[in-house]
Amino acid sequence: MSESLLQVKGLRISSDQSVLVNGLNFDLSKGQTLGIVGESGSGKSLTSLAIMGLLAPGLKVEGSIVFNGTELLKLSKDQYLEFRGNKISMIFQEPMTALNPSMRCGRQVAEILEQHSRLSARQIKAEVLELFKKVQLPRPEQIMNSFPHQISGGQKQRVMIAMAVACKPQLLIADEPTTALDVTVQADILELLDRLKKEYGMAMIFITHDLGVVKQVADEVMVMYKGEQLETAGADKIFNHPEHPYTKGLLACRPTAETNYRRLPLVSDFTKNNNWQGEVVTKPEREAEAEELQKQNPLLEIRHLDKWFSSSAFLGSTHTVKAVKDVSFSIYPGETLGLVGESGCGKTTLGRVLCGLEKPTAGEVFYRGRDLSNLSAREWRKLHREIQIIFQDPFSSLNPRISVGKALLEVIQRHRKKTRSEARTEVIRLLEKTGLNASQYDRYPHEFSGGQRQRIGIARALALNPDFIVCDESVSALDVSVQAQIINLLNDLKEEFGFTYLFVSHDLAVVKYISNRIMVMQNGEIVESGQADRLYENPQTAYTQKLIASVPKA
Repeated sequence: MSESLLQVKGLRISSDQSVLVNGLNFDLSKGQTLGIVGESGSGKSLTSLAIMGLLAPGLKVEGSIVFNGTELLKLSKDQYLEFRGNKISMIFQEPMTALNPSMRCGRQVAEILEQHSRLSARQIKAEVLELFKKVQLPRPEQIMNSFPHQISGGQKQRVMIAMAVACKPQLLIADEPTTALDVTVQADILELLDRLKKEYGMAMIFITHDLGVVKQVADEVMVMYKGEQLETAGADKIFNHPEHPYTKGLLACRPTAETNYRRLPLVSDFTKNNNWQGEVVTKPEREAEAEELQKQNPLLEIRHLDKWFSSSAFLGSTHTVKAVKDVSFSIYPGETLGLVGESGCGKTTLGRVLCGLEKPTAGEVFYRGRDLSNLSAREWRKLHREIQIIFQDPFSSLNPRISVGKALLEVIQRHRKKTRSEARTEVIRLLEKTGLNASQYDRYPHEFSGGQRQRIGIARALALNPDFIVCDESVSALDVSVQAQIINLLNDLKEEFGFTYLFVSHDLAVVKYISNRIMVMQNGEIVESGQADRLYENPQTAYTQKLIASVPKA
């Protein structure tokens, strides 16, 4: 047996109003990885913050957390400083908010070494450079002198990892370190963490809502739901012989290459029926549907589309970014066309051009045979009744100062010429259609969860009864259980109203499940396209093969 490093017994976290984590018990040995999985709000991050001594002052902690023989819950704030960042370290969930935006990346890592080592300034600088090389940051000297906003999401995550491992901690807590990252970047980060863990002999707690990810890294898995510990076992047992219906539901609701249900199963399906079985759609049926759709006249035709951006630099020089390069394709009525590729490949820009939010640099866009390339802003406002977009981040696209009911009401009154009473009735119908209810009409965006805000974004897109909708990474950062609900909702609405979707994502497994056809985009160009099943089973380009190989498999 490996030597025990961390013992958590009877951990209970509560506020004045409720119990947030109730009676957790687990042991972690040196060199071992414990995966903690569950939906948002299950208490995963609270557990990690309790171990780090970073819980909000109003929360009460009971039980025991023993690290290497020391009871952490009895330490003073000053005593905790000797452990935090030195013996126990943490990679926080969102690197953009965890990093100081006003401080250079190298300086942020250097602070950790200044606090916990006796190295000279020159030695610290050399150590930071070596850490940046170790986490495989490109141009490490340049990134040391860069601010967080000047580097990509994957690079920010690597800076966070460098900061967390700077003092070679005995325990590393990784809280959702790959959420919303490209599957290829995610695969790189997971490989990096595994290499560093072995090199430093660290134990690790890996927190995620994605069982496909945790399978790749964990020796043991703990499943949490609403603060409760539902199931804890070795990774092989959890994935091959799960006992709790909730665990079975989590495993089943994330689409994979083999998923062939007409509707994705939800966690609630398994908690109601432990032996749930859904209606299956066969591969020949899916291929026949795709072929039938393409016999129609196209709804949209894109011909040799270019979109370039010019950015001014110092001393008057300019730099041209070719975001979309010579792209041509068609979308047919009632079809879901998937668009997949890594961040920065031009997916979102292409979707924004099709919605009139960006003007093309060159090329033609035809909608129902009408050339949209040179429409005026006034003409586009009329056309937005037929072409809509569901944005990637619903919170930033909603006005925080007005209730969601009022936001939807304004759209309907302005574009559909209804009275206030008629518009309010329509808003309530839309809320109910997207899985919300009338009692939420007067609530503000911050009062909703991420999944609920995404439903509001969908309701807003539906408010004008459009024919064509661009779904821009609309499920990327959601829990797998909420993601399944949103995908089912999009498919239900497509079947009921005959919508046509351009579904933009970096997750090829999700795109394969929801799409009739898939296009793969790289560096602004379409490098491969075809029917979903055929493209996934027989990818022709090395880039598509890499995307498919990077998809986590639960």
